[in-house]
Amino acid sequence: MATRASKTLLIFGIALFYSLVVLNNTTNYNSNLQFVRHTLTMDTTFPGNRGMWRAIHAPLVYLVFFLSILTWEIVTAVLCWWGGLRLVRSLKSSAAAFNAAKRVAIVALTLGLLMWLVAFLSVGGEWFLMWQSAQWNGQASATRMFTVMGIVLLYLAMPDVDGEA
Repeated sequence: MATRASKTLLIFGIALFYSLVVLNNTTNYNSNLQFVRHTLTMDTTFPGNRGMWRAIHAPLVYLVFFLSILTWEIVTAVLCWWGGLRLVRSLKSSAAAFNAAKRVAIVALTLGLLMWLVAFLSVGGEWFLMWQSAQWNGQASATRMFTVMGIVLLYLAMPDVDGEA
């Protein structure tokens, strides 16, 4: 029961994190939109870098990128809360039922991992060379969250068996 409770609490922890991210991205909208803008315009990358042809100078595109990230975060938060509730409901059930209840949380964590890997590390970090920016570089945060969520996903995905602690 302790292992199941631990997995459940970790999912709720991720749900809380994503809920706070959504709150911050909606209440501090302009700051986060500026982060996207600076990343896409590549205006703080190394001077004279040969990747500047990738830069985008279209405010509508900044908004679309920002809103797609925000939507991704909202979906991930909702799925984490839902997944956590499913786990709570099956805490005292059989191992098979608890393992089946993990599906929504596994989907949520996978979506979260994909956001950090695709949107921040791949598109922002490598395509738009975010790693070159001292001011608008979100790679450390993305790596931290990718690591945390990956560990939680690995732990959650470990099969539970009847009679476990």
